[in-house]
Amino acid sequence: MARLVVVSNRVAPIDDKKASAGGLAVGLMGAMREAGGIWFGWNGQVSTTPTPLRMQEKNGITFATLGLNKRDYRQYYSGFSNATLWPIFHYRIDLARFDRAEYAGYLRVNTMLAQQLMSFLKPEDTVWVHDYHLLPFAQACRAQGARNRMGFFLHIPFPAPQVAATVPPHRELIRTMCSYDLVGFQTETDRQAFLDNLRAMPDVTVDGAGVVHADGHATRTGVYPIGVSPDLIEEDAIEGQEHSRLITRNVRGGRRKVIISVDRLDYSKGMVERFCSYEALLEANPEYRSRVQFIQIAPPSRSDIGSYQQIRKQLEAEAGRINGKFSDLDWMPIRYINKSYDRPTLMGLFRNAAVGYVTPLRDGMNLVAKEYVAAQDPETPGVLVLSMLAGAARELDEGALLVNPYDRIGMAEALQQALDMPLRERQERHAAMMRVLRVNDIDAWRNRFMSDLRQQ
Repeated sequence: MARLVVVSNRVAPIDDKKASAGGLAVGLMGAMREAGGIWFGWNGQVSTTPTPLRMQEKNGITFATLGLNKRDYRQYYSGFSNATLWPIFHYRIDLARFDRAEYAGYLRVNTMLAQQLMSFLKPEDTVWVHDYHLLPFAQACRAQGARNRMGFFLHIPFPAPQVAATVPPHRELIRTMCSYDLVGFQTETDRQAFLDNLRAMPDVTVDGAGVVHADGHATRTGVYPIGVSPDLIEEDAIEGQEHSRLITRNVRGGRRKVIISVDRLDYSKGMVERFCSYEALLEANPEYRSRVQFIQIAPPSRSDIGSYQQIRKQLEAEAGRINGKFSDLDWMPIRYINKSYDRPTLMGLFRNAAVGYVTPLRDGMNLVAKEYVAAQDPETPGVLVLSMLAGAARELDEGALLVNPYDRIGMAEALQQALDMPLRERQERHAAMMRVLRVNDIDAWRNRFMSDLRQQ
C-alpha cells in the first residue's frame, strides 16, 4: 500500500498531547495513520556536529527527524527562509535582505534533506511538502532520482512579480517549483501571483487551466483554503472555559468585555496598528474605559533575527504608553503577554471573549480567526473583527467585520460596532461562519489536496 510521506521544516512533537495543540498536526496525522505514513523534517535542534536521521514510530506514524548544524541553521533557517522569503512573501520589502551565502545554504539544506529522504523513500510513496522553507525540495529529490508523486502546499501568501523580483534569484527559485506535480495555495490571488511569475519566463508555458508546462513536466495548481476541526476546538473551549474565566475574572457578561488577539510575535501580524486602533477607541469613546479589556497574547519567535527584536521593543513601548495614558487603579487597558498557553486555555479564552481581534497586515489564511469562531458558544457568540488582507476574509466575509488593517479609525469603529452588536445579529453572523467552517474543515482541505495530487 502506498504511504503518505509528509515533509515540513519542523516535525510535530511525537507526544500526542503536544501534537494536538495544532489543527494542522491533527489533520496530517489522521491522513498518515490511514496510509501508514511518515513525517520527515527538522527536529528543532541545533548542534555543532552532524545529527543522524532518527526514526521513531508511534500510533502507526513514523517520525523521521534530524538536527541542523549551526551554519545550516543560520543560513537556511534564520537567513534565507526567514530574513528573505518570509518578509518578501508578506510584502515587507523594507525588512528583507539578500545574501548569496544564505541562499547557497538554503539550497544546500534542501539538497541534504532530499538525500536523507531518499534513504527510506519507496517508489510507490506519495510525498506532500509544506511551506516556504522547501520551495526547491522537489527539484532536489528529482536530481536524486525520485519519480514519486510530489505535491507542495504554501501556507503563506505568494508575492506578485514586482515584489518577487526584489529577490535576485527569484526566477531560478520559482522555476524549481515546477518539479512538483501539484502546487497548492490558500487563495486564488496567491495562485495567480505564482502563475504571473511563471508567465514572464520564456521557457515556461501556462495553459488556461493553470497548468504549468516546463521541461516536459506538467505542474497543476489549485486553491485549497486550510480549515480547522470545529468539534475538537469546541471540546477544548468547553474544557478550558472555567480556567480562562478565572483569568479574565468573569468578564463575559459582567462588568468588562474582553477583546482578544493571539499571534506569534511577528511584524506581519499588525499588532502595532491594532494597539493604536484600540487607543483610538478609548479616545473617542470614554465610556468604554474600565468597561473593556484588551488581551494580546504574543509568544516570542525567531528572537535571533533583528526585525523580530525590533517589533518586540516597539510593542512593549506602545503597550506601556497606552496603559500609562488610560490606566486606573483597578483597570489596565492592555494586557500584553509574551508567553504560550496550552490549547484548552486559549480556546477557553476565545469562548469568553466578546471580540476576536485578528488584523494581520497580510496573511496566507490565519487559523486564529477560524479557531475564535469555532470556540464560541452559539447561544451567546462573540464577534470576529478580521483583516481584509487575511486569506480567511475570503471565506468569513458574511459573518466577520472586515477591516483595513492600516486604517486606525476604521478598526476602532469596527471594535465599537462589535462591542455594541445585538445578540440576534451576533448569532446570525456566527451561524454563517460556522456553516463555512464545517464544510471546509481540516479534513476536507487534506482530502481535496490528496485527491488532486494522486490524479495522474
